[in-house]
Amino acid sequence: VLGTQIDAIMKTEDRDLFSKVADACGEKIAESSCCDSVPDAITAAEKIGYPVLVRAAYALGGLGSGFAYNEEDLKKLVSVALVNSPQVIIDKSLKGWKELEYEVVRDKNDNCITVCNMENFDPMGVHTGESIVIAPSQTLSNDEYYRLRQCALKIIRHLGIVGECNIQYAVDPHSSEFRIIEVNARLSRSSALASKATGYPLAYVAAKLALGHDLVQLRNSVTRCTTACFEPSLDYVVAKVPRWDLQKFSTVDARIGSAMQSVGEVMAIGRTFEETIQKALRMVDEASLGFDPIRYDLELNRRGSVALSQGESASESLEAELKKELANPTPVQMWAIAKAFEHGMDVEEVHELTSIDRWFLSKLHGLHMIKGTMKSMDFNQLRNQPELLKEAKLRGFSDRQIAALVSEPERMEYVASPALLPVDYGSLRYTGGPVSEAHIRHLRKKLGIVPVVKQIDTLAAEYPAETNYLYLTYSGEEHDVDLAGSEKQCSDVKVTDLTPAIPEPLTLKFQAQGSDSEEGESRIIVLGCGPYRIGSSVEFDWCSVSCVRTLRSLGHKAIVINCNPETVSTDFDESNRLYFEELSHERVMDISELETPRGVVVSVGGQTPNNLALGLHRCGIRILGTSVEAIDACEDRNKFSQLCDRLRVDQPEWSEFATLEEARRFCTVAGYPVLVRPSYVLSGAAMRVVTNDDELDIFLKTAAVVSRDHPVVISKYITGAKEVEMDAIGNEGELVNYAIAEHIENAGVHSGDATLLLPAQRLFVETHRRVKSISQKLCKALKISGPFNIQFICKDNEVKVIECNLRASRSMPFISKTYNVNFIELATRIMTGFPVHPAIIQPMDIDYVACKCPMFSFGRLKNSDPRLGVEMSSTGEVACFGVNVHEAFLKGMVAANFKLPKKNIVISLGPNSAKHEFVSTGAAKQLQEMGFSLFATKSTSEYLSKHGVSCSLVYKPLIKRAKRAHPPSSREDGHDDQCARFHGLQRNDRWLQNASGCHRSRCTVDHRHQNGHLHMCGHPQEVVARKQW
Repeated sequence: VLGTQIDAIMKTEDRDLFSKVADACGEKIAESSCCDSVPDAITAAEKIGYPVLVRAAYALGGLGSGFAYNEEDLKKLVSVALVNSPQVIIDKSLKGWKELEYEVVRDKNDNCITVCNMENFDPMGVHTGESIVIAPSQTLSNDEYYRLRQCALKIIRHLGIVGECNIQYAVDPHSSEFRIIEVNARLSRSSALASKATGYPLAYVAAKLALGHDLVQLRNSVTRCTTACFEPSLDYVVAKVPRWDLQKFSTVDARIGSAMQSVGEVMAIGRTFEETIQKALRMVDEASLGFDPIRYDLELNRRGSVALSQGESASESLEAELKKELANPTPVQMWAIAKAFEHGMDVEEVHELTSIDRWFLSKLHGLHMIKGTMKSMDFNQLRNQPELLKEAKLRGFSDRQIAALVSEPERMEYVASPALLPVDYGSLRYTGGPVSEAHIRHLRKKLGIVPVVKQIDTLAAEYPAETNYLYLTYSGEEHDVDLAGSEKQCSDVKVTDLTPAIPEPLTLKFQAQGSDSEEGESRIIVLGCGPYRIGSSVEFDWCSVSCVRTLRSLGHKAIVINCNPETVSTDFDESNRLYFEELSHERVMDISELETPRGVVVSVGGQTPNNLALGLHRCGIRILGTSVEAIDACEDRNKFSQLCDRLRVDQPEWSEFATLEEARRFCTVAGYPVLVRPSYVLSGAAMRVVTNDDELDIFLKTAAVVSRDHPVVISKYITGAKEVEMDAIGNEGELVNYAIAEHIENAGVHSGDATLLLPAQRLFVETHRRVKSISQKLCKALKISGPFNIQFICKDNEVKVIECNLRASRSMPFISKTYNVNFIELATRIMTGFPVHPAIIQPMDIDYVACKCPMFSFGRLKNSDPRLGVEMSSTGEVACFGVNVHEAFLKGMVAANFKLPKKNIVISLGPNSAKHEFVSTGAAKQLQEMGFSLFATKSTSEYLSKHGVSCSLVYKPLIKRAKRAHPPSSREDGHDDQCARFHGLQRNDRWLQNASGCHRSRCTVDHRHQNGHLHMCGHPQEVVARKQW
């Protein structure tokens, strides 16, 4: 084993051995005990004293962990934890202490340095992956910092670590005491953050040290002028904020704690804590203006809270809601703190409820005070106080945030020019009316309040910094790098309106490498994917990186804007310049004005960059590839539906509506179920299948909040249909290359949650031909140059279009790897005007099948209900190859942690159509022939018995075995189903989706079964997710 040896790893993983290491070094660890049964855990907890923290051993992200305040809590937690792990760890609770972490590197010659120290904004009790993290630490005294550093070096040297590791501490805020929580003798989640925060490539250095190099020999490949035996010294502040998507799961307990539930994170850089935290809050949630209560108000509205109403009782209700939120944090706690300050709470009150350090809270309260000052002003008063505007920008306020605070003046002090009209984009002079982001931008530029570009400088002025890691700040006097547009930074921007007709796509004029360019250096900006979330994950980063590498190979200077420390696109050697910045209109405009690029690529980073295209275009920024007018025509549901009608492309019956009565009228004519879809959203956000008038009434309020500026469309929902996807590359309206994949699940499951087969296996030749024909029509009409994705619904040999995305899709990497053709490379060449030739792809000649399966995280979400629908739920995916569809599908299921059953299968099939399909396809008989024992719920059992399939009757959790006086209502039955799924998750049972998934699965299962139980369910529009539990 290279690097750290096995005995050192064992000492860090085994609590008894680690305790001896700490004792030998004269340090203390939190009191703990390892147990492998519930009685042992009860004995250990009584010895340690309640409350205790229960953790599953050998589990990532605190899976199955929680705090037990009594024996009853302990039994529940240990029972669940032992399902996921053979051992549990019972720790003494240090809830409320400060949590800190040091990243340490050591070589074989005992050279040892601390690379980065980080402090959690949240106190102990919140998993470090769930906490906001600040680097370097802000609340430690100099003495405390060096005591922890000395302890880290002592422990790591004693263990004999060779490579990189981290050590975590709990520090008592009321004394100088501290405890070692653990040492991870490996790279961890925080290693990526530490690397990007300090410009110290930890993984690279750790690999070299494992190969026998030492820190003195190695050069730091980022700074290029120091050895690796050099501790970074930061002149800036870094903040990491996690991203949650718990609002997608209506039944989930939203409280955050010792078990990790976040799906991504962002990293922000600034010169002050206030600037950095406001940047990070905007990066992680597009609905956030910064440290502002508006985001919390939106959450209260989503929950249907009465705290938003007026009156004295509402005020009391709001205070009670705030106290509950602060004491039991959820993903919106930071914005709840802003609301608490607005409601009149002071720093001490918030500290008592949250245990967050007073230093952090006092800085946040300072932001609240500045916000209050600006809120009392109108635009004219702000214009007369440039020092306040400057201070606001220093503290991280965005132009949009300031515009929302400043009121409209009662009268104007000057006569407006007719040529200058207030708009939402650009940088224009204020002429009255509501204050917009454009007006604040114009004002600060005229006052000379503009950001400067700074490098990540960790050399403490001992050496000149040479790195392409950049960020923008208002705390500086000059740029650290040469910028082509720095002289014109304060000039105005000409506004460009959309044209009625779709124009030709914008590409660069082709120029062979080595030829003279009249335009000089060719710089192109690529917008990254932002934080990982449900619907936008590493697939889009793969697309961004492929685009950047192609641009550089063609001789262009690639400039990346992204804020995600987990991505490859934010590695130091992937681009010519990297801006760790917000993916917002304001920040992209700032960078574009300074860099003066030849174009901006928005089509490879997912939905976030796509949503910026319209505003950037109106400000004169050249969007490469497909025109912004075409993007708008596809993103706007109404415009796209009208386009399909003009092209005579079939689509489900649809209508745009502005009132509830119009929506009801359509539903009466078309008939339920219907699909309600807002515009400009990713992963089916706020999209719902509605089955009656009451559901429609309740849901429309939610849909309206998501996208106020774009229409909401309602369309007929087609049941029992197959879904097909077309991913393609266009060149000036002509199809260059394409791939057609089919979903195993029927339509109604979001494409990101569906299992894909490529090449498509069960499509008629005529269906294939019509899918391609419709795609060619749309490609030509929209004049597409670049990547695009179209989703179809097929039933009874009819092909209808669901939607078209004029950007790279989640399935683009899967398709590129299956066909061994990089579709993004082709798209990038087209967008830059480079000649391309279609790759030869012959699906009929391919002698293998690829299957893409989603990964779900329901097991990590407390009280989650594993149902699938039109809104995406999966958090990852796997892909496998096979000689036929059955082998590929089976491999994919196993890769996605689905364990095949050996003995028992429980079947619960909702509608009679699902029961009929299960019997008529021969699945039931085949499973029995393979030796499985079938168990079924009441109605399923009756149907199977009637058709000659023997099975044992099982009851749902809430059904009493005695005969009911009356049959259960549909509502009671639905609640019963939900309880059954909850119990299944806790037992770590395996689930299959609906009848389609069951049919495909039984074809793949042979007699080589593994241990476990299997549930098969089939509910209309409530398809049960498989995998992982």
